[in-house]
Amino acid sequence: MTNTTVLISGAGVAGAALGHFLHRDGYDVTVVERAPGLRGSGYAVDFRGAAFDVLDELGILDEIRGHDTAMRGTVLVDADGAEMGRLPAETFAGELEVPKPELTRILHRLTEPELAYVFDDSITTLTQHDDGVAIEFEHGAPRTFDLVVGADGLFSKARRLAFGPHEEALRHLGMSGAGFTADNILGLDHSGVLQTGDGTAIYAFSGADADQMSVSLSFATDAPALDRRPRSEQEEALKGAFAGAGWVAPELLKAMSAAGDFYFSSSTQVHLDAWSTGRVVLVGDAGYCAAPTAGMGTSQALIGARTLARQLAAADGDHPTAFMAYEAELRPYVRENQVKGQEGAAAFGGRDE
Repeated sequence: MTNTTVLISGAGVAGAALGHFLHRDGYDVTVVERAPGLRGSGYAVDFRGAAFDVLDELGILDEIRGHDTAMRGTVLVDADGAEMGRLPAETFAGELEVPKPELTRILHRLTEPELAYVFDDSITTLTQHDDGVAIEFEHGAPRTFDLVVGADGLFSKARRLAFGPHEEALRHLGMSGAGFTADNILGLDHSGVLQTGDGTAIYAFSGADADQMSVSLSFATDAPALDRRPRSEQEEALKGAFAGAGWVAPELLKAMSAAGDFYFSSSTQVHLDAWSTGRVVLVGDAGYCAAPTAGMGTSQALIGARTLARQLAAADGDHPTAFMAYEAELRPYVRENQVKGQEGAAAFGGRDE
């Protein structure tokens, strides 16, 4: 096997899963993550279809099932909170839904003995040569790797350095929003509630912890620029979008400001003509984000990681062959998910492109 040293940028779902599969196949894997430690925030994540096979192959399916939020459905309400209809649990929770921090913790525990994790650091320069990729880090000493994988999300540093500016890859779907945990003032019991209208949406649900509920506040935006702004600016934008809103909006805005797990993101997709260039390849949201409104981000990350690892193994490390096969196999699946993301954004008041 050739190409035995791999740098993965990003310690999230895609990076950890890929690292495990590559280590199993004999690779020496380093994972660099700009956060100082595991990220403890994020929306609940759900699994659908072939993602269950990946979880089983990772050996964590039964443990993941133990954290199921066991949702029973979502109530649709009007501007005053009166019930208008109901949606089945699968609409938002898929076939299985778990809190994202639990998935992150389980994957890290699985892979920590196998991979060389470097937290609180990031790539600053990436230079490709015929026989490797020279990397300079913000803090660590320069190193050269046989292959580099960008698994570092929507605003991937690896993608920007190897493929070009974010603006060339990102396609905004017209909405942004925040997620956080609040007291369960709605008395939700393994159920959710959704209110949409006037360019805003409120979604809240309560799963395992009856005293708490997860809240998502979404609003129409023209670009994903707020994703990279300070929390204070993100909160001000949300307060402006929900100014004058009734029902529980004022209480939720107060809870947002007090939340320790505040998380902001936009419904934005990544569209690239190719997912690899030379010895650099992208996996998960970094290469083909379908937007949160698709409900497929985690499944797509897991399936993408396994597909890339399997193709590298089949090609005996011949990366050009493996990368082409990986992309040819996965693109139809990604294309379907991105259509779902566009349709979901339109349903919440964004754009359906």
